[in-house]
Amino acid sequence: MFATRALLQAARVTLFTRAGCGLCDTAKHTVVQLNKRKPFNYEELDIMTPANKQWKDVYEFDVPVLHVQSVKDQQISDPKKLFHRWTEQEVENLVDDVEKTQ
Repeated sequence: MFATRALLQAARVTLFTRAGCGLCDTAKHTVVQLNKRKPFNYEELDIMTPANKQWKDVYEFDVPVLHVQSVKDQQISDPKKLFHRWTEQEVENLVDDVEKTQ
């Protein structure tokens, strides 16, 4: 039996976004491009949906926000964060950092 690709990945990347946000679109493109060449668990959360109210309260005026966390033995680390604008290299550096801290 083979472990799935997602289970082997040590980094979890979450993009906090909202509709109609140009910076969010650029941030998403950057993260998706990196994920094509460096696999990691990736999730987008629209902070404006009722289910994500807790994140709206925190990040309503800060999106896009990126959380990068390590995942080991079902334990998730505190997030390393990027706000507003970032490069693919900055995201890759954070992913590498959290993978090393396992």
